[in-house]
Amino acid sequence: MPASTLRIGIVAGEPSGDVLAAGMVAELKKRYPDAIIEGIGGDNMKAAGFHSLFDMETLSVMGLVEVLSHLPAILKLKKQLLAHFEAHPPDVFIGVDAPDFNLRVEKALKARGIKTVHYVSPTVWAWREKRIHKIKAATNHVLGLFPFEKQVYDKYQVPYTFVGHTLADAVPLDPDPQAARASLGLDAKAPVLAVLPGSRGGELKALLPVFTETMRKIKTLVPGIRFVLPAANQYRLDGIQAYLQENCKDWFSDGELLLTKGNAREAMIASDTILLASGTATLEAMLCKRPMVTCYKLAPLTYKIMQRLYKAPFFALPNLLAGKALIPELLQDDVNPDTLCEHLVPMFSKDNCALIQRFTALHKSLKLDADKMAAQAIAEVINE
Repeated sequence: MPASTLRIGIVAGEPSGDVLAAGMVAELKKRYPDAIIEGIGGDNMKAAGFHSLFDMETLSVMGLVEVLSHLPAILKLKKQLLAHFEAHPPDVFIGVDAPDFNLRVEKALKARGIKTVHYVSPTVWAWREKRIHKIKAATNHVLGLFPFEKQVYDKYQVPYTFVGHTLADAVPLDPDPQAARASLGLDAKAPVLAVLPGSRGGELKALLPVFTETMRKIKTLVPGIRFVLPAANQYRLDGIQAYLQENCKDWFSDGELLLTKGNAREAMIASDTILLASGTATLEAMLCKRPMVTCYKLAPLTYKIMQRLYKAPFFALPNLLAGKALIPELLQDDVNPDTLCEHLVPMFSKDNCALIQRFTALHKSLKLDADKMAAQAIAEVINE
């Protein structure tokens, strides 16, 4: 089939997937400059030449119980998406993360003879390993971010390629904190805490109240501290501004709190330490070579279910990659201002050289030119 008629479908279900897929889209555009690349994505993918048919925000939901209230909208979106791809069949479809949604789409498309790729392995190595049979039925190939995943796929004879992580390619091995502070207008000598309460609306609702209370408490413990709070997108920025205006109007004096749209990486590099929601952001914080405290709060029923099913020793990516507890990871009732401050305050005066060396070694293990690796693997699937 001529390259000019090539169609590639992609769905990224959340901001981290949008970042991950953007470089891959750019590489696919280099290989197939006239290809139609469309589906669901965010601003980063659009900037790389992607056409988003629907708003990605509908899929940005996490949790076993939390997704139920969003289910009608998600099912409607799935129906509309499949109808589009039935009318305009792609030569390959790539589901980027969001496995609960994408694997169902992939299975439906594969049944119609469309080749499918799943980018970002579901956490079969941590819980519900038997999901790999559904993955095998839904996809022709899996692209994975982490080296420890491959053994599970080999065990079940599912085609898998470890491509590394695009963030490891994008973040310098030796970031420049002073340049990051200058770009954000932060004092070169003031202690700085970066605060990232998550990229999903549910995360913001669960963590922003605790994080802001922690910020108020830590002000009394670290003289002269400055806070930088980067919002993942306009939805999160609006939510954070509304919460701060209603609940924290008189908490922070001029210059103490910098709220930005985007600039998460600059905020991390500029900081002395980071308080953040668990997820891909912990990987980026590791790549930025900054100490951190990561945490998560789930709906009570979701937490009880996960306690029974989750078998990995850690949930934070730096700890999973290292196979040991490099950073504090807190859940549920442990996510409170007192406990967070107990972990955070010592980090402002601690010697973090050994931690930075470990982070650097892990960074190198993921730095494989992921965008090109992913595009190459997808090209091979197209040409099979």
